[in-house]
Amino acid sequence: MSRTALRICPLCEATCGLTLTVDGTRVTAARGDRDDVFSRGFICPKGASFGAVDSDPDRLRAPLVRRDGELREATWEEAFDAVAAGIRPVVERHGPHAVGVVLGNPNVHTVAGALYPPVLLGALGTRSLFTASTVDQMPKHVSSGLLYGDANAIPVPDLDRTDHLLLIGANPLESNGSLCTAPDFPGRLKALKARGGTLTVIDPRRTRTARLADRHVAVRPGADALLLAAMAHVLFEEDLADLGALAPHVEGVEELAAALGDFTPEAVAGSCDVDAATTRALARELAAAPTAAVYGRIGSCTVPHGTLASWLVDVLNILTGNLDRPGGALFPQAATDKTPRPAGPGRGFALGRWRSRVSGHPEAKGELPLSALAEEIDTATDAGEPVRALVAVAANPVLSAPDGDRLDKALDSLDFMVSVDPYLNETSRHAHVVLPPPPPAQSPHHDFAFNTLAVRNQVRYTRPAVPLEPGRMAETEILARLILAATGMHGADPAAVDAMVVEQTLGKAVRDPHSPVHGRDPRDLAARLTGENGPERRLDMMLRLGPYGDGFGARPEGLSLQRLLDHPHGIDLGPLRPRLPQPLKTRSGKVELLPEPIAGDLPRLRSAMDRRPAGLVLVGRRHLRSNNSWMHNIPALTGGSNRCTLHIHPEDAERLGVRDGAAVRVKGAGGEATAPAEVTDTVRPGVVSLPHGWGHDRPGTRLTHAATVPGTNVNQLLDGSLLDPLSGNAVLNGVPVVLTPVT
Repeated sequence: MSRTALRICPLCEATCGLTLTVDGTRVTAARGDRDDVFSRGFICPKGASFGAVDSDPDRLRAPLVRRDGELREATWEEAFDAVAAGIRPVVERHGPHAVGVVLGNPNVHTVAGALYPPVLLGALGTRSLFTASTVDQMPKHVSSGLLYGDANAIPVPDLDRTDHLLLIGANPLESNGSLCTAPDFPGRLKALKARGGTLTVIDPRRTRTARLADRHVAVRPGADALLLAAMAHVLFEEDLADLGALAPHVEGVEELAAALGDFTPEAVAGSCDVDAATTRALARELAAAPTAAVYGRIGSCTVPHGTLASWLVDVLNILTGNLDRPGGALFPQAATDKTPRPAGPGRGFALGRWRSRVSGHPEAKGELPLSALAEEIDTATDAGEPVRALVAVAANPVLSAPDGDRLDKALDSLDFMVSVDPYLNETSRHAHVVLPPPPPAQSPHHDFAFNTLAVRNQVRYTRPAVPLEPGRMAETEILARLILAATGMHGADPAAVDAMVVEQTLGKAVRDPHSPVHGRDPRDLAARLTGENGPERRLDMMLRLGPYGDGFGARPEGLSLQRLLDHPHGIDLGPLRPRLPQPLKTRSGKVELLPEPIAGDLPRLRSAMDRRPAGLVLVGRRHLRSNNSWMHNIPALTGGSNRCTLHIHPEDAERLGVRDGAAVRVKGAGGEATAPAEVTDTVRPGVVSLPHGWGHDRPGTRLTHAATVPGTNVNQLLDGSLLDPLSGNAVLNGVPVVLTPVT
């Protein structure tokens, strides 16, 4: 008997609503949910392939435990016994920092990945935290922390109302958007143009997004911050800076003007390979637009000056008066955000509260660079114990971090490793215990992280579309039991983890004079929570305490879990609204336009004006039908344009004797790899491009389809030594490489 079920797609940041067709317990089709309050029926190839992702036969169905050197199926009890026996002795002998935690990108796409890792980290007390953020967006977190006092206060472009959108290092027609949650990003860009707006794209590749643009500027890779600094210089030089209503909330404008004095369009033209007239035109068009938004993404983050580029994106929005106004860039307000506190000075944002043991990299947002994970495992120093045990949750750093070969060897040397992963992949194959979560159709979904980045305020929740298969364990229970096993409470009821969080959260809320439940009895509030399990009770609590919540009866029309369940297609909470100064948590209570760490890094950017790459430089690229290394095992999502080829411009190909389709050896600072050449003028001369997430040719994995077309691991070309110093983010774009045709 066939039926339909609603589900929010967890396969990229667009968070589109899906209508699934379910036959028995198998998802046989997926289409866009036309009644979804946010996505309105939009779907991309990943969402359409939901059923194939869900039913991939290579997904692990039972835990694996290493016995006599071999991973073998085990019971859940045996698996968690092994976790407790593996982690606790490391903590007791060597201290909590000897246990590393690696969190991969999929964590932000699941309910469990949002709710439980913070509890695990708090309970373990380790400083050895590594996440996908430091091979992606950490520069944006750091620049937001320095500007606004909150690393998670990230303004997003008001796509549906802006008159002028400038994208730098972003290709949303392929990525579906990133740090900007927007179903049907392509449709929104086309609507911008249809209403007479302007789209400008700055990218060394003529991407699908760039082909849609009114103006495409093919900047030299890695020069993003120089170009943006020169645009800000023009705003000051030509008296075009106008903060408007922002002015009372901003400090440091005059100091910023002085700091950018050397970054003239003429001075940066050679290093950016953008003529001064174009740079001035970009600045003038931005200032002249009725409303405008500048949006930068991974191409501007994963470069030597990633934090400065991320900061300058917001600087341009501020100097043109477009921050925190409709049509500009605004701060979303998610339904599960904490109750907004009154505006005023906060604690601010600190960098480098501790440093990595080997290379002394400063922490950022509580994290150490993922690039440093291998050396933190395999290198002895007097600065403390190396990482001896590792907890990896939905992470595949052997492919996603630089120098995967070294990390491969380092993982083999660990005393113990546990991996929460549905696959035996390039990283989890090293684990002593693998804990597989169920397929997405068997899990609930709410977007805790992505709603804080959404271009429209809304809230949606879907329960599992398919009952949990016999022998499976819910991902929420897996992570709750992992917390108990890793922290000396092995064998306790996993519901105790949720109960503890509820008790602590409500206890804090009733003591907060700004909370809607101030002064009330936390036990009475806990008794009022609804939901079928602990995670739903926690969601109910967060909704009711949040900015749109019912306050446990204080605001009867407010949100609760039950109200959300009564609206299966979601609840629209309206367009983004100006919120300043409330989101600011800086010590001054204002936007601090030129914070000291930024000012201290500007001389490094100034020296970059004199440098030109002598040879070829490498950049990455996105594919619409994949998300990092996740989906290469799904036949429907590989092939076609989703191929691991080296893009090279015809001029460079002719000069080097490279033929289209022929194998080319690419050598970088960390190693070399071979990939088929694809000669195309979509990359500018001097630039070659390899996509990220490939390299599925290591032994011991169970990725049947991915292994047939493994591709090349681009990160193996990098040795991990190149980092943005403020954020610890890996430099993945604009790195020098040498090409040799394979004869």
